[in-house]
Amino acid sequence: MSIVASLSPRAVSAPESGIVEIINHARGREGLIPLWAGEGDLPSPDFINRAATDALLAGETFYTWQRGIPELRQALSDYYARHFAVSLTAEHFYVTGSGMHAIMLAVQAITSPGDEMIYLSPTWPNIISAIDISGARSVGLPLDFIGGRWSLDLAKLEARITSKTKGLFINTPSNPTGWTATPDDLKNILALARKHGLWIVADEIYARYYYGGAARAPSFLDIMEEGDRIIFANSFSKNWSMTGWRVGWLVAPPEMGQVIENLVQYSNSGVAQFMQRGAVVALNEGDDFVQENIGRATKARDILCDALIATNRVETLKPEGALYAFMKVDGITDSRRAALDIVDKIGVALAPGSAFGEGGELFLRACFLRNSQQVSEAAGRLAEYIIRL
Repeated sequence: MSIVASLSPRAVSAPESGIVEIINHARGREGLIPLWAGEGDLPSPDFINRAATDALLAGETFYTWQRGIPELRQALSDYYARHFAVSLTAEHFYVTGSGMHAIMLAVQAITSPGDEMIYLSPTWPNIISAIDISGARSVGLPLDFIGGRWSLDLAKLEARITSKTKGLFINTPSNPTGWTATPDDLKNILALARKHGLWIVADEIYARYYYGGAARAPSFLDIMEEGDRIIFANSFSKNWSMTGWRVGWLVAPPEMGQVIENLVQYSNSGVAQFMQRGAVVALNEGDDFVQENIGRATKARDILCDALIATNRVETLKPEGALYAFMKVDGITDSRRAALDIVDKIGVALAPGSAFGEGGELFLRACFLRNSQQVSEAAGRLAEYIIRL
């Protein structure tokens, strides 16, 4: 028996990321415009870096609170009071080693082997693997795509529910589609979860990147009541340009505290304290920086989408939320091959829609949280490429 054959089937069956494949193919090329991953081009701001550096130099390098340092949990409570108008004590917040870690812990907390969890597709591929690696079964429900816009059919969602269904994974605003649940969507999803006794794992990482005229996207926090089974996953990555820090958080009922603490202990044993000091400052002093990022995204979204739509070969609308143009291009039937070809021919790196599961196969994803001049250059190259197809 080979070494690989002797490994856990769950581990062996974990798929290679279709996004990472493009990154590995394109990384380091001169003149490349990287729109492949969900991050911007601004580094973490100095005021955040200084807080972490000062804590590191002060010797904050020891084991720390598994649930997060008290100052960070309180800062999260204050942040939600400001931006979500909810009063949640620090006991509702748990610091994790990235948004991915938060999602993994949420899935582990509510599912057992043999359970099923429904997600809306196309979706960030890590969600699917997080469910499957945990021993549960991921069940995708493709969103409807009509006239360039994505929408959820609630009847189709309910039809996916079986006796084995334990939870719903709801990412809104969505990566990659930009679909953003309306208040009525959220009310209907929550009513469905209550009716069937299901958990909701709410990925609201992109809540602040909302282009619908409000300061943030609608949230389950706006409508939930005491006792609702909802866990929120979030991250410092997108708002504060901290993707490389790998710091995230969960919002969950305080009754789950010991369970979450145990799962943290047996996965990464807590986030480094000096990194948490940077996260405290991000929350307490970073509102202006977040607004800067949102402004840059808004401007770049318009530049990219206007140029692509003007080709009359791209089926998409400007996304309602998140950081991505998810586009269906006339003449492209293999998004993976197209993404590789686009790198080679015009030096623009996109993520193939095939990486995002059922319903994404014919699409390409471009992250537009970048300098507007660079996005304009990428849009011009892409438009020329598309017209020549």
